[in-house]
Amino acid sequence: MKNYTELSDIKDLQQLITEALELKKSTSTLEIGKGKTLGMLFFNPSLRTRLSSEKAAKLLGMEVMVMNAGSDSWKLEFEDGAVMDSDKAEHIKEAAAVLSQYCDIIAVRAFPDLKDKEKDEAETVLNSFKKFASVPVVNLESATGHPLQALTDAMTISELNKKDKPKVVLSWAPHPKTLPQSVPNSFAEIMQNLDVDFVITNPEGYDLNPKITKNVSVIHDQAEALKDADFVYVKNWSSYENYGQKLSEDRNWTFSAKKLKLTNNAKVMHCLPVRRNMVIADEVLDSENSVVIQQAGNRTFAAQAVLKRILEEKVQAKDLGKNA
Repeated sequence: MKNYTELSDIKDLQQLITEALELKKSTSTLEIGKGKTLGMLFFNPSLRTRLSSEKAAKLLGMEVMVMNAGSDSWKLEFEDGAVMDSDKAEHIKEAAAVLSQYCDIIAVRAFPDLKDKEKDEAETVLNSFKKFASVPVVNLESATGHPLQALTDAMTISELNKKDKPKVVLSWAPHPKTLPQSVPNSFAEIMQNLDVDFVITNPEGYDLNPKITKNVSVIHDQAEALKDADFVYVKNWSSYENYGQKLSEDRNWTFSAKKLKLTNNAKVMHCLPVRRNMVIADEVLDSENSVVIQQAGNRTFAAQAVLKRILEEKVQAKDLGKNA
């Protein structure tokens, strides 16, 4: 694994999930990252992603450096050929090259603006780091995806599953803000690579990018979709068709105990942070059906598995160079 910026970077998903679960059972720090540094650059806030990735790196023996872009550093310019006469003092060409001198892996978090679909889907920030950095790049959530969260979600379902082919439902929920499609996009993508019966349910106008959901069944009747579900992933996202807009705040879509009764005593998932009694009711979050804390805990080991793969690739490349 040279980079981890999208789910297609995983060549053997089941094997990577197994490795993450094995790392979770381990109590020792590995040495593969000794003398190596993970640099994390945040253009947006983070709690779980930042701390779990830092812990994952340290469990591999790595050092970690963290910077909040814009507040801790110069503002970055990403446009090629820009006349830099605004408040942006440094170009990504120099910034990425310099960070590559300090870090063995660069991890970046950059949300979409949700104003220009074409611009967001170009993934300018993430792809600029990939283009101009000379070291591997990891996606800590970008404009259109969150592959570390998706790997965590697949790991959690694999860990808890007791059926040959469980029914997994991704259910939209109301939210006071307009949120990106990054988490649901990646969840929908990774579920299509697992042996599950996967269904998406959301109100009219909230269908995700059809290039991502492909042939997945999308049901606009939440009650119908939830029937016999073994896992329910509850998440809000803004409209893709009417890009970045909040078309509805229908509280009837809040996941409640009444909704839970429609399922097969499902495990309830959410990436966190979660708006209690708007996205998911207290009575569900505080029940034994909620696995959001276990899910959050698994973030460390999913990240550890990814970082370990990248470090192993670097070691192999180095050994091949010596033997050439």
